[in-house]
Amino acid sequence: MDEVLLRSLTPSVLTVLVRRGADFAAAEDAVQDALVEALRVWAVDQPHDPKGWLVTVAWRKFLDAARADTARRRREDRVEEEPAPGPARAVDDTLQLYFLCAHPALTPASAVALTLRAVGGLTTRQIAQAYLVPEATMAQRISRAKRTVSGVRFDHPGNVATVLRVLYLVFNEGYSGDVDLAAEAIRLTRQLAGAIDHPEVAGLLALMLLHHARRAARTAPDGSLVPLAEQDRGLWDTESIASGVGILQAALSRDRLGEYQAQAAIAALHADAPTAEETDWVQIVEWYDELARLTDSPVVRLNRAVAVGEADGPRAGLAALVGLDASLPRHTAVTAYLHERDGDLATAARLYAEAARKASNLAERDHLTRQAARLNRARP
Repeated sequence: MDEVLLRSLTPSVLTVLVRRGADFAAAEDAVQDALVEALRVWAVDQPHDPKGWLVTVAWRKFLDAARADTARRRREDRVEEEPAPGPARAVDDTLQLYFLCAHPALTPASAVALTLRAVGGLTTRQIAQAYLVPEATMAQRISRAKRTVSGVRFDHPGNVATVLRVLYLVFNEGYSGDVDLAAEAIRLTRQLAGAIDHPEVAGLLALMLLHHARRAARTAPDGSLVPLAEQDRGLWDTESIASGVGILQAALSRDRLGEYQAQAAIAALHADAPTAEETDWVQIVEWYDELARLTDSPVVRLNRAVAVGEADGPRAGLAALVGLDASLPRHTAVTAYLHERDGDLATAARLYAEAARKASNLAERDHLTRQAARLNRARP
């Protein structure tokens, strides 16, 4: 290959590139790259038009370098435009999912069941227990809800009452069930309270805080349940109690009583008592009367019977149980407790053992079994 020819062509090729718009430095680099390419290629196959070949290759080299430089500058500009390193804003759309699953196309009961299953993370068995229905019935209800919304756009959120019901059931399962969901339910309810000015949202938040404040005292070191009357009140979270009471008082002052405010008022009376013996059971019965009027719930009437037994004596409590379905969860345990208070230890022991067999979780079953054993030992 004629290197002299290459050197002689260099000025004219450089001139062509500059005339085409390349700046001189970039044109020089492109021509040098073209010359290196020529040394490699021409040794095997020298072109018939050496100058034309060099101009073509040098111009291509120039364009490739220009494109690469432009792309590099764009990358550098994007880096400069990016925000400085630091904590990213957390995006949490869980509450929005609760509202979307509470779709207007569903009945409130179906919306709650679907949301608990799809978003709340509860099993069909846990949801069935919360609704006091067989697991198969709840499975069918959830399946129907899924079919109902299968062709529906999730762009119309449900109502606040349905979402509150879901949060309440999630908290209850986390508070007394197999999965720790209580803290998550409190977080979402607090988030909802910050977004919506609604007395029942505040009532539910207060209720959760007051119940959660007792959590550390609810179990012994060995994991066994500790009844409310036997709990070490020094372990209760006084800050959560004060926060819950303050939220409740603000909600009640609006004179728009709802079931969550009434439940929170009962929890506040328990939290306010320095000892179990100083609990204001008479006022608790009055709040249960309000709650029964608001909900017409058999579970509320069952809990009311316990309060009546404490306020007016165990026989009054047993009388308050008349007419309630004996298959209600905890009905047998409540009956056993009231019989024990009335001095009928044999009946109480038998009922505690029966309640243990019906218990839905291991901790409750063990507690009731121990109660039965304790009374059997105490009998003459």
